[in-house]
Amino acid sequence: MMRRAEILVRGLVQGVSYRYNTKRKAEEFHLTGGVRNLRDGRVEVICEGADEAIGKLIEWCKLGPEGGVVEHVDVAWKEYTGEFKEFSILY
Repeated sequence: MMRRAEILVRGLVQGVSYRYNTKRKAEEFHLTGGVRNLRDGRVEVICEGADEAIGKLIEWCKLGPEGGVVEHVDVAWKEYTGEFKEFSILY
């Protein structure tokens, strides 16, 4: 089943290549969507794809890249929209 997840990651997640590594993992899991830094220091991840693949990305988001420190991850499940063609770093 195709789903959408909107993920907010809090901690030391900016300036540690979190977006780049999230993009790499999302592509590995065949997900579409995007990742961006928020002004309040969090990272927002929007992804669409298979439930199992999104679950793998969520688990990765809880760990993050080396050098990062993830304190909390919030996940909101939404309806699949198909709006994305690839996974991108958003600005």
